[in-house]
Formats: sequence, C-alpha cells, structure tokens
Amino acid sequence: MRKALLLSLAVSLTLLAGCASQQTSEKIETAKVESKNPNRQYVDTDTGRWLIHDTNRPAPPVITPDEPGKPFTDVITLFNGNDLTGWTDKKGEPSKWIVRDGVMESVKGSGPIKTEQEFGSCQLHIEFKTPTPVKGSGQGRGNSGVFIMDEYEIQVLDSYDNFTYPDGQCGALYGQAVPLVNASLRPGQWQSYDILFHRPIFKDGKVERKARFTVFHNGILIHDNVELKGGTQWRGPHKISDYDTTHPDKAPISLQDHGNPVKFKNIWIRKLKD
Repeated sequence: MRKALLLSLAVSLTLLAGCASQQTSEKIETAKVESKNPNRQYVDTDTGRWLIHDTNRPAPPVITPDEPGKPFTDVITLFNGNDLTGWTDKKGEPSKWIVRDGVMESVKGSGPIKTEQEFGSCQLHIEFKTPTPVKGSGQGRGNSGVFIMDEYEIQVLDSYDNFTYPDGQCGALYGQAVPLVNASLRPGQWQSYDILFHRPIFKDGKVERKARFTVFHNGILIHDNVELKGGTQWRGPHKISDYDTTHPDKAPISLQDHGNPVKFKNIWIRKLKD
C-alpha cells in the first residue's frame, strides 16, 4: 500500500511539473507575441493606456435623460421660455425679438439675436416652427438660420413643397453642403435640429483642422460628419474658401432675423471637447 501511494504521488508531481512547465512555456510565448505587438491588447486614451475590457478604466459620467424632447441633466439651457435673459442683439443691447407662450419669435427688422455665453465645439438642440399662413416662396418663405459660433449657418426655411437652391434649403450648411434628405414637416409644425459641431482649429493664422458637422433634422440624419471648406455667409469671409481668416475659439450661438416670423423654443447646449 505504501509503495502504491508513493507511486501515485510521484505521478501527480510529474503531471503538475508538466503543467507548470507548459504554463511557463505559454507565458513565454505570449510575452514574445506581445513584445512583437505591444499594442495588441491595449488602447491609448485621454485617461491613460488601458488593457481592453479593463474594469479599472474610468467609466463615463452618468447623466439622466428626461422625457422625450426635454434636455439631459448636464446641459446648459439657453432659452428659459419666459424672457430673453442671456440673449442680446448683435450690438449687445436688449433684443426686440418677442417671447410669448414659452416661445421666442423673430421680429422683422430687429436683426439677429445671440447668446451672451460663448461656445466652441458643442451639441446643440433647438426646435423651430415656420409661419402659417404660408407667404412667399423660395428664400422668402419661413427663412431664418441657426449660427454656431456666430459664423456657421444651418439654414432654417420652409422647405415643404417649396423650390429653392439645394444648398440653401432647410437643413443645408448654407452655401456649403446640401442635406442628405429633405426631412421638412408642413409649415406650422414644430421641427427640431440636433447638431454635433467640432470647431475649426487655427495655428499661426492658418487652419489646422476644419469645422465638422453632424446634423439630425426631426431625428433624421441629414449631415454625416461633414467637413466645411470654409464659412457659410452670403459671399462673406470664408465663403467657399480655405479659411482665409481666423476667428476666436469660442463665440455666441445666434439666430437670424430674415424678415419672417419664425418661432423657436427648447434651446439647449452641451459643451464638447475640441
């Protein structure tokens, strides 16, 4: 019996030694592979270099979505629905736009309205309604615009059964990019833009990275990571150019008065990293 136990123990030790040897060999081979491919299982991020699926990697902050159409918990509300607090005219004076029933409305001849706060890269949500009864045609029908950095325009227009030049219809990056589809609703209905914008970066008076837009109109993708060649003004600076003038890293959000009583509400913004 004693001999049998000793023999069994010897066999077990031999097997364990074999397994250990195999594991050591596998580790050596793995180390060799990783030395040849040091980034195979790792990713470099703003928070450091992390192993794929590493539970120690910092998790994103938690935000709480509210009801549909209402802002998330980490946004800056730009329009309070009661008055024009936080907004001015282009000269920094009180605007002549009107507020009633929780809605901001442009007034013909009052000029654009802009935020007192300034922003760079951002996510912007805004809702708008073109007027009824319908008046005019082409660019004269429900015309306004949302300007990011007071510079880059997403056109607002009544483009429901209304012919105009495609790079000036509703949802166009004015003069630069035609929307993928016409997602316009009938005039008099509330519509929405959800805009993801990454600002241009300038260095030594020249553009180092151009502006980029992703835009959803009424929940439908109309611009997919579009890079602008320049600005969007009507024959103004940057117009179909290679950014021949620079501008600050932050600037206001502004809305256009184009002579039509366009209404806006539920305007909020989230700052994004450049």
